[in-house]
Order: sequence, then C-alpha cells, then structure tokens
Amino acid sequence: MRDIYLDNSATTRILPEVRDAMIRMMELDYGNPSSMHRKGMDAEQMIRQAREEIAATLKVDEKEITFTSGGTESNNLALIGTAMANRRAGMHLITTAIEHASVSHTMDYLESQGFEITRLGTDEKGRISLEELEKAIRPDTILVSIMMVNNEIGTIEPVEEIGARIKAINPGVLFHVDAIQAYGKMIIRPRRWKIDLLCVSGHKIHGPKGSGFLYIRDKVKVHPIIFGGEQQKGLRSGTENVPGIVGLAIAARMMYEELESHVEKMYRCREILIQGLEKLPGVTINGAEGTGAAPQVISASFEGIRSEVLLHSLEAEGIYISAGSACSSNKQQHISATLQAIHLDRKLLDCTVRFSLSIFSTEEEMEETLQVLEELLPKLRRYVRK
Repeated sequence: MRDIYLDNSATTRILPEVRDAMIRMMELDYGNPSSMHRKGMDAEQMIRQAREEIAATLKVDEKEITFTSGGTESNNLALIGTAMANRRAGMHLITTAIEHASVSHTMDYLESQGFEITRLGTDEKGRISLEELEKAIRPDTILVSIMMVNNEIGTIEPVEEIGARIKAINPGVLFHVDAIQAYGKMIIRPRRWKIDLLCVSGHKIHGPKGSGFLYIRDKVKVHPIIFGGEQQKGLRSGTENVPGIVGLAIAARMMYEELESHVEKMYRCREILIQGLEKLPGVTINGAEGTGAAPQVISASFEGIRSEVLLHSLEAEGIYISAGSACSSNKQQHISATLQAIHLDRKLLDCTVRFSLSIFSTEEEMEETLQVLEELLPKLRRYVRK
C-alpha cells in the first residue's frame, strides 16, 4: 500500500510551484532586502509583490500585512504586542478554552504579567456562546481572541457575528482571530467582519515552514516583541525570509485561485471518511457536522484503543494521522483541553485521533483507510485490559 498522509493540520506537502520559486530565490535572487544595491532592491520588490498578493486574498491593504516566522510568532505578536500597547485602556482579555497552545500559553504569560483573562467555554460541538461572550465584555476589556477553526475538532466559530457583537458593545475592544486552520480553506473578510488582527501560517497551506503573516488593521496599536534592525516599519525586526515570503504568497494565491474546487473535494473526502467511521463499532465523531466544520479536519474517538496505539498501528500500514495538535502533544502525554471543554466522555479522552485532509487527498485514500481500520480495530481491541 502506498503512503496515505492524513496529518495535514500539522503540516502540508509543499506545492511544486512554491518549491521551484524558493530554489530560484536562494540560488539567484538571494539579496538582502535592506541592501541598497540592485540585488537588495530586487529582493525588496519581491517582498512588496508578495505582500500585495496576500492582501488581495483578504481584500485588505498591503500595508496591513506583517510577515513573521509562522503562526506561533504571529499569535504572540498579536496578543503580547496589542496587550502591552493598550494596557492603559484596560487589563482584561477574553479568549476561549479551546485555543491553540500558541494562544492559550501566551494568555497564560499575559496573566502572569498582571492581565486578567476570561476563558469562555463551549458546547459539546466546540461552539462558544455569543451571549456568554457579550456578558464577559467589560469597560476594561481591551482584546477578544477567538480562533476561526479549531485545530483539533474542526468546528468553525461564527467570527463574523462575533466581530459585530463585540463592536456593538464596545467599538474600542480589539478582535483577534487565529485563522491558521481557516485561511486557504474559506473566504475571510477581516474588514467586513470587524477583525482587527488575524494570524496565518504558511506550512498549513502547502507553503514553506518558517513563514506566516499577521494582518493588523490600520491604526491598531501593537508594540514589537522582537527588536533589532527596524525591518517592517520596526514592528518585526530581522532580515526578512525572502524565499519563505515569496513561497507563502505563491501558496496563498494558488489556494484561493482554486478555492471552490479544493473545498468541494475535501468536503467530499471528509464525508466519505466520516460515513465509514460511523459504521465501525465503538467510534465517535467529535465536533460540528457538515459545513459547520472545516473541510479538512475530522476528530474521532475509538473506544478502548489509546490514540498512540492506533496512530502507530496505522503508521505501520503507511497511514499517517495525529493523536491531537502536533504543537501540544509532541513527545509527551497530553490530555486535550479542547476535548475536555466539549465534555467528551472521560474514557475517550486518550482514545481520540485527528484525521486531516489536504488538496492532495483522494476518495480512494479514504476508502483504503477505512478498509485498514475495519481489519485493524478488532485486533487492537483484543489487547484491551479488562
């Protein structure tokens, strides 16, 4: 059997067009964009063009795009930079109990610095309560941070309505969205949805690792968290990763040029996989149904089989999945905060895995995966301790 890669929420295979452009950049167009000579000016022009291409996917101004090393840095800059820049207006922040570690751990840090954090719960599908959010907003609230697509269960939060409600209560409250699992899979309109800060990672959309960006609405105050050469208007110092930035822009453009067909294909594969999983004994699907979830993420619990056991058993068959968020579960036992927040049965907390698709996933791969699982599960359950 050929390898079947179903861990695309952890990282994706780079697009050939991205690879070729990056190789050309590293071999020929390798100038430092801060240099005054022609090679430097060429590199600077490539960054400018990349910024314009990315801004076009969001219908925002190119000056509102800041390049980073990826989603974690983007979220850290958005949260720490905004909190520090606006703390005279208040010390209260709002987030959810199901955020990615790059948000939740950053909120923990801000809490240690004297900020007060309200963490909203969710229902059993992973959706926040808009009414609970409205009640949580106070006169000293300066920022609300809510992810658009949960990286473990795929549930989509209604960020457009969230933005409208936040601004109706207090237009001064800033709205930050972690869109790392949403960008490239759905249309996002920050201005129309009243989003002030939005974070994206390149390697989730078939771009290079070490690339990402932060959208910052014009006039929003953000303090830098990296200091040095004053690149990118002093907000993010350090020599720009020109090959990564160019590769990121190509990936972004290609994902959005074929967005409708990509999404349709992933939803079709997702439905085949879910329907097959639901027919297997002792399997529970977590998160929202249908288009209430992102097209690429499927969370499933296999009663009586620990996630690590299932992961490695499938790996032996050439099928690659995840035991949860790669950033949270790497090399250590980790009980997911998201699964606890949706009140998943305790006996399933360490029996849950994530299948995640990409534009390269096929219906045949879904059928092959289901066939392997059908043969594998009875064997694994024979070894369950009584």
